[in-house]
Amino acid sequence: MRMGASRTTGWKATVAVAMSNYIEAGAIIAIATSLTAWQAQLGFDDTVAGLVAALSANAFGAAIGAAIGGPLCDHLGRKFIYTYDLIVFLVGAVVVTLAGNVGMLLAGVVLMGVAVGAGVPASWTYIAEEAPAHERAKHVGTAQLAWSVGPMVGFGLAVLVEPLGLLGNRLIFLHLGVVAAITWWVRRGLAESRLWTESKAEAAAAGRRRGFFSGVVDLLRERRNLVPLLFLLGVYAVWNTVAGQAGIFQPRVYEATGLTDPTSQNLLQVLLWGCTVAATWFGFMRYADRVDRRWLYLAGAALGVVAWAVLIYAPPGAVSLYVFAVGWGVSSGIGAQAFYGLWTAELFATRYRASAQGVLFMLARVMVGLLSSVFPVLLTSIGLHSLGYLILGLLVVALLVGTIWAPRTQGRSLEEIEAERYGTPAGGAAPARPAQAAAARSGAVR
Repeated sequence: MRMGASRTTGWKATVAVAMSNYIEAGAIIAIATSLTAWQAQLGFDDTVAGLVAALSANAFGAAIGAAIGGPLCDHLGRKFIYTYDLIVFLVGAVVVTLAGNVGMLLAGVVLMGVAVGAGVPASWTYIAEEAPAHERAKHVGTAQLAWSVGPMVGFGLAVLVEPLGLLGNRLIFLHLGVVAAITWWVRRGLAESRLWTESKAEAAAAGRRRGFFSGVVDLLRERRNLVPLLFLLGVYAVWNTVAGQAGIFQPRVYEATGLTDPTSQNLLQVLLWGCTVAATWFGFMRYADRVDRRWLYLAGAALGVVAWAVLIYAPPGAVSLYVFAVGWGVSSGIGAQAFYGLWTAELFATRYRASAQGVLFMLARVMVGLLSSVFPVLLTSIGLHSLGYLILGLLVVALLVGTIWAPRTQGRSLEEIEAERYGTPAGGAAPARPAQAAAARSGAVR
């Protein structure tokens, strides 16, 4: 068998697929750490800066990719996305690396955003479908871990290359392109998702022809999907509207609190994301399969609210900055995004699971994009204290939604959950056992 084409399964497959999250987060941080330098070099104002942020992997670029990639993932398979998305990302990374004007910068940023928007929902879907039922959160948490390592490395690299100015920022984008190329090579050996293959065979045997829009149409046609869609929007899209601004505009937020040195800002971000890595590894991946997820989610969400409240309203200084970095970092490791990746895979049928991921991810990125397009202007015009009411309000909404309506799905296979929710198991799996069905009915999301 040719080198690079051997069958990739188990944890190796999980890690290879999870790298979409490293690349996406890395792309967001690359923009965050370089936006001021690009602005100075190319001479654009805060309005254009907001546009760059809004069209990136942080917002509309990813939204477009998710709208395309989710349905494609259900129509042509999970593996199809992995064959092409990182090639698009690599082209975008090279264009940004060589950008000499605003047009090239925007084009490269959009290509990278579209690629990661297609790849991330597919990665969460694939990992959950291939994971053992009793370790699904542990495997899905690997994607969150990769997401956390990306910014930690990105901000660390920003510190190292700072003496090089914009050239150093270009090198960070180039490194993302190299990682994308390596990941694409490793993914060549990935097997197709078993559940998707069985679902496709079942549809073919029943004579059902499925097109590009079939996943989205079936998702929206089924009335019982409305509640989980609204639930996950309340958990992830609302939380991510804040997290998206932190991801790309955090240096500017630090400036508003009095921390203006770029090196100090980036080092503080390394600490923050290091805490996220630790919390994901020692918190979510270790306990989300073993403890009541409702309380784990509540702990992370509440810590996030406290962290932002301290940063915005406590007296400025080292103490408030460190409390924020540690609090928001730990919160992100056991918070909304990790649970979103898990719950979205569990609450929707195989035939449109990736489409659901795509729709939700698209809407979440649109919300980020709408705020990103005006966030720099608002930060300058009304100040962080006034913006704080919006930030804390969104975080409290996500806390309440996730805590009150958290589903009880842990320890059960996706086939069993699907049989309970829809009455027809994926791939011919046996119906849920009575005890499991009762456990599912006791959850708030049905």
